[in-house]
Amino acid sequence: MRDSEVLDTLPQPPATAREDVQQAGAGTTAVAAAASAAALLAACGGGTGSIDPPPLVVVPLPAEQVGAVRFARASSDEDAARFLQQAQFSSTRDEINAVRGDSYAMWLARQYQTPQGPTGWSWLESQGYGIVDSNEWYFRTQPAGNMLWSQLLSGPDPMRKRMALALSEFFVSSMSSAEFTWRSHAYASWWDMLVRNAFGNYRQLLEDVTLHPAMGYFLNTKGNRKEDTRTGRVPDENYSREVMQLFTIGLVNLNLDGTSQGTPSYTEDDVSNLARVFTGYDFDRSDGVRLNRPNGGTIETKDFARKPMSLKASDHSTLEARFLGAVVPANTPAPEALRIAMDTLFNHPNVGPFFARQMIQRLVTSNPSPAYVARVARRFNDNGAGIRGDLQAVWTAILLDDEARGPDNLSAPSAGKLREPMVRFIQWARTFSASSSNGRWLLDDLSGSLGQSPLRSPSVFNFFRPGYVPPSTSLAQAGATAPEFQIVNETTVGAYLNFMQSTIERGLGTSNNVTANYSRELALVTDARALVDHLCLTLAAGQVSDASRTIMVNALNARAITANSSATDRNRRVWAAVLMVMGCPEYLVQK
Repeated sequence: MRDSEVLDTLPQPPATAREDVQQAGAGTTAVAAAASAAALLAACGGGTGSIDPPPLVVVPLPAEQVGAVRFARASSDEDAARFLQQAQFSSTRDEINAVRGDSYAMWLARQYQTPQGPTGWSWLESQGYGIVDSNEWYFRTQPAGNMLWSQLLSGPDPMRKRMALALSEFFVSSMSSAEFTWRSHAYASWWDMLVRNAFGNYRQLLEDVTLHPAMGYFLNTKGNRKEDTRTGRVPDENYSREVMQLFTIGLVNLNLDGTSQGTPSYTEDDVSNLARVFTGYDFDRSDGVRLNRPNGGTIETKDFARKPMSLKASDHSTLEARFLGAVVPANTPAPEALRIAMDTLFNHPNVGPFFARQMIQRLVTSNPSPAYVARVARRFNDNGAGIRGDLQAVWTAILLDDEARGPDNLSAPSAGKLREPMVRFIQWARTFSASSSNGRWLLDDLSGSLGQSPLRSPSVFNFFRPGYVPPSTSLAQAGATAPEFQIVNETTVGAYLNFMQSTIERGLGTSNNVTANYSRELALVTDARALVDHLCLTLAAGQVSDASRTIMVNALNARAITANSSATDRNRRVWAAVLMVMGCPEYLVQK
C-alpha cells in the first residue's frame, strides 16, 4: 500500500474543524494525532528499508475534540524538561531544544515514526550468547540482565523503551522464576515483544503476551492440558485468572472514569471456563535444531524462546466455555476459541479505564483525577479514527492532558509521583551519556541496590500495587494512592543513596565497566550556582526550590574551585552536585 493510499483511508474532519485546528497551531490538539498516521504508515511498510520516511502528518481530531489541548508547546525549558521526563527517561539540553523547536504533538509524531532500534535478541547474539560456551554458568544466569540494561541505558528510541518499561509493569512476567537454560533468550524475546508493540495496538499486544513462552512458563499456560475425568485433572486457572484481574479488566466493574461500580467484574465460573481456552499450548520446538558444543555434545537452539507457543490439539479442551457473557461452543478449534477470548477481553468496557489509570500512574501522577482517566479511556476506546486500543493515542492523551502539562499541578500536594528507583538510575545514565567500556553492560540484577531491576518483579503483582496507600501518612488520611512507596523503607532509601554516590563517582559493573561523561557539567564547575541550576533543570525539570538550591550551592562553595583546581577537585564538585540533586525530595517526587 502506498503512503498516499494510507492517508486517503483516514477520516477527514469537516472543513470548519480543519480550520479550527490550523488556528490552534497546526494540529497541536491531536490526541490521536500523528499517532494514527504514523501507525498506519508503519503497518503498511512506510519508512522502512531504503525508502525515505514519509512526511509527518498530524491528523486533526473530530470537531468535538478541537481545542482539547490547552498547552500545545513548551513555553520554557522547564516545561520541555517536564514533558520529556514523563515521555522518556532524560531531558538533556539537546533534547530540551528539540522539544522547544516543535509542538508536543509533532515531537510525539516523530517518536512514533522512529524505527525500533537494535533488539535485545540481536544483542545476545552479538555478545556470543547464541551458542553455549565453556563458561556455561555465566551464559545461563547473566546475559538477560545485561541485555536489558544495554537497552534501557543507551541507544535510540528512548520513548518507545520508556513505554515498554511501563508495559512490563502491567503485563508482568518475571525472569526471577524462569529456568536458567533458556531464561536469557526468552526474556530478550519478551522485552523485544513489548518494545515492538509499544506503539501498536493493545489487542495485538494482549495476544502476543498470551502466547509468549516467557508468559507461558510464568503463569502456567505452557503445558496446560485439558480436563480428564478419569484422573480429576482440570485446566490450570492461573493465566485465566490473572489475564482478567491484572492484564485487562480488574476485579470490579468500572465507570469510564475508573471509579468502581461496586460489583465484581468476573466470577469463579468465568475463570474456570476461560481456562479451557488456554489449554494445549507449549514451547514450539518443531525445528528440532541442535548445535555442536565447543566441549563436545550438542545443545538445543533457543529459537523456541522467540516463537509464539504452538498448539497440540489433542491437549486442548473441546468443552463449551462461557465467560464474561461470551460463548465458545463445544468443539470450537483452538485458534478460534483464542480469538473469541481475546476479543471478549479486549472489548470489555473496563479495559480502557483500567489500563489508562495505571499507565497515567507510571508516567505522570499517582492520583489522576477521574476526569483525566476518562479522557484517556475515551482515546483507548476510539483514537479519533474509529480504532480501539491504539497505544499511540493512549500515550498522546496521557502526555498532552491538562493534568500532565498544566502548571497548576506543580503546586498541588496530591499531584505527581515518586520516581521509581530504576527509572532514576536510567535517567542518570542517559543524562550523562553513560557507556560500557566493552559493550557488555555487566550489571545484571540491581535489585539489592535499587529495590528494583527490570523484569525482576517478585510476583505477578509487580513491584507495587496500583492501589497501594502508605499507612499512617497524610496520604492515607486523604485516601490517596502512592504505588511506588510500597518499596520505600529505611533499607531501600539508604541503599539508593549509597548506590548512587558510588555510581556517580566511579561508575559500576565489573571493573567499573559502565561510566558517565560529565564534560558538560565540568564546563560549569567553577560556578556552583550555574552548575546546580543546570542539574536542577536536566534532572528535575526545574522543580527544585530556591531554598534547596541555595543549600546545595553553599555546600559546594565550602571548597573553592577555580580554573586552576585539580581534576580531582573539579570532578568531586560535579559528583557532589549530581548526588545532592538526585537525593533531594523535590527530585524524588516527580511532577
